Amino acid sequence: MSITTRDNLLDIRRIYLEPAATELPRGQEILARYPDAELIEIAGHHRIPELYGDERNVARWVRIKTEALVLGVKKSLTARPNGRSADFIAPSTANGCAMACAYCYVPRRKGYSNPITVFANIDKIVAYIRRHAARQGVKSEPNQVDPHDWVYDIGENSDCSVDATISRNVRDLVETFRDLPGAKASFATKYVNRDLLDWDPRSSTRIRFSLMPAADSKLLDIRTSPITERIAAINDFVAAGYEVHVNLSPVVVRDGWLESWAELLEQLDDALNAEARRQLAAEIVFLTHNERLHEVNLGWHPQAEEVLWRPDVQQAKRSQTGGYNVRYRTGHKGRYVAALTDLITAKVPYCRIRYAF
Repeated sequence: MSITTRDNLLDIRRIYLEPAATELPRGQEILARYPDAELIEIAGHHRIPELYGDERNVARWVRIKTEALVLGVKKSLTARPNGRSADFIAPSTANGCAMACAYCYVPRRKGYSNPITVFANIDKIVAYIRRHAARQGVKSEPNQVDPHDWVYDIGENSDCSVDATISRNVRDLVETFRDLPGAKASFATKYVNRDLLDWDPRSSTRIRFSLMPAADSKLLDIRTSPITERIAAINDFVAAGYEVHVNLSPVVVRDGWLESWAELLEQLDDALNAEARRQLAAEIVFLTHNERLHEVNLGWHPQAEEVLWRPDVQQAKRSQTGGYNVRYRTGHKGRYVAALTDLITAKVPYCRIRYAF
């Protein structure tokens, strides 16, 4: 029998696997978790023709996310400087996602399908992070990321709360940072996984719950935990020893958008206790969309594109990789940012804004 997560996010029926991953303890643990899954050997986790690059998969977008899992080995281990959400982006233990947010940037790179890929060489990843953190030494001066610790984003290309339902990789990272002097883990999530409450992070992991108005989330945050559930979880995660911030992202400009954000901030204020308020901070990211993702979305969720693809208020921007992105027009966006930050100051004045763009 296949194992399913709460909310039936995953019902794994096929595992695409690199042979090297099956030789590792973590790979063997994952295979044992899904004993009835069909096993399909692959040459590399990036080279799966039936998943990536086949436009016919658009119609099966959610089904593939539900039923397929890729098991591989992370070959390139680097910690990239960041400076916004974290000081460094840690080498990933997974990419892809079981959820299907219409604005997610990861599918831009992977083509017409985006199931979870889990990397089995967790021991090498943890060892690399330990060495990298040791080389940094003590943080010499505070910055907007953190006043004391070097912060490593451990979930840039996946949602760690969902990844934790598949393997121990995320728990291994949380426990690593718990005992790593001068360093802290961080990840954004749209999924409330209360199993994490028992991990004893000792303030060395920062969880950023992603929030947006409920109407926007219903349209754009497909297969995620409801906004009310995310807000309700904040006090419990703070009490469990996590640092909890909010990721107000993406901010989508539409008719009545500011009024919707005011309602959301009032809900947040009503829910938080004193301990959660004392440590709260926010990062704000306005929507950037992508032409290729726009075309993919038209094949499975065209309603989302009515608010995401807005040539009347957006301007084109070439990405560093040559892609065609759109973002809110210069001048207008500055006013949008100012309006939202002023609203945050009025509604939740204790919430420090780490950055907004």
